[in-house]
Amino acid sequence: MKNGWQTKKLVDVATLQRGFDLPTQDRVSGHVPLVTSSGITDTHHKSAVRGPGVATGRSGSIGNVFFIEEDFWPLNTVLYVKDFHDNDPRFVFHLLKNFDVKRFASGTGVPTLNRNFVHNELVNVPPLQEQRRIVGILDDSFDGIATAKASAKENVQNARALFESHLQSVFTQRDAGWVEETLKALTTKIGSGATPRGGGETYKLEGISLIRSLNVHDLGFRYPKLAFIDEVQANELSNVEVQPRDVLLNITGASVARCCMVPNDVLPARVNQHVSIIRPLFAKVDPHFLHYLLISKPYKDKLLQTGEEGGSTRQAITKAQIQEFVIHYPHDVEEQRLIAGKLDEFLKETQDLESIYQRKVAALEALKKSLLHQAFSGEL
Repeated sequence: MKNGWQTKKLVDVATLQRGFDLPTQDRVSGHVPLVTSSGITDTHHKSAVRGPGVATGRSGSIGNVFFIEEDFWPLNTVLYVKDFHDNDPRFVFHLLKNFDVKRFASGTGVPTLNRNFVHNELVNVPPLQEQRRIVGILDDSFDGIATAKASAKENVQNARALFESHLQSVFTQRDAGWVEETLKALTTKIGSGATPRGGGETYKLEGISLIRSLNVHDLGFRYPKLAFIDEVQANELSNVEVQPRDVLLNITGASVARCCMVPNDVLPARVNQHVSIIRPLFAKVDPHFLHYLLISKPYKDKLLQTGEEGGSTRQAITKAQIQEFVIHYPHDVEEQRLIAGKLDEFLKETQDLESIYQRKVAALEALKKSLLHQAFSGEL
């Protein structure tokens, strides 16, 4: 430890106090920040604590740490620093960020931050002048990191938008030789399944895959939370057996119109009532091409609008509506495959860009943690 630093209990550096009750009906609009465990979300007409201040989530979003420049009202879902013991408030803010108070949460049901456990933890504290020097370095560094992270995240979004824009242009700027037809005329099967009797409690740890809407995402199948059923249950859903190269479309709920091709490694499989199988006539439509078509903005918008027809809600698309859904496509299947192949290449390029920027975001977050560790180890 550096010369002049002292080891103290946290209670002697920053004494925490539970915030105050404030019923919703008493939250009157004003100029005073209202601090909850999830953030500074509202304003109130009077203050309870003089600023600047520091608060951390006590229940709900435990461990979030906030610095409040002005007078504020801390709700009972946070602990606020009642006494800084002549330490720099910004230093205490960074100290608590590095401290990871979430590990002191306890209790059954809704966990709550145990203030006494936090208070008894030992921390290393430098003199006030050194605290201010560290705060200056951390604040400047974190401002730069925040700017870099925002730029990297924007670039991730730009990469996705670039592909979506290109995908849209493919299906709006059609060449000669494209024809129009309903999906009913281009498929051998359109249909959804059901949830086995007994619901989720009857799912197995392994067996035959039961594909649900949470597994179906644009551009790819999501494996987490893939459910399994046994052969008896699967036989009851034999009419919705998934086959290689089937296109899957979500037809109900918030994820309506999400679409992907089934991966071979989840077969054998069935679908539940929220997912429709669309099985193309391979001689007329390439499944990979059809998947790209259905997730392109022009057709996704049409699918969502289709769910509103006849007085139904946007949250449901019927089998009949899918059958009558009209698409434009190249009559030549080889041209469809060529388009899908080029889209594959473009998608990979944009996903590689996304990956680069996402790694940069992760590296910046790791740098932030490293700076905090150095700061409170006396190495900064």
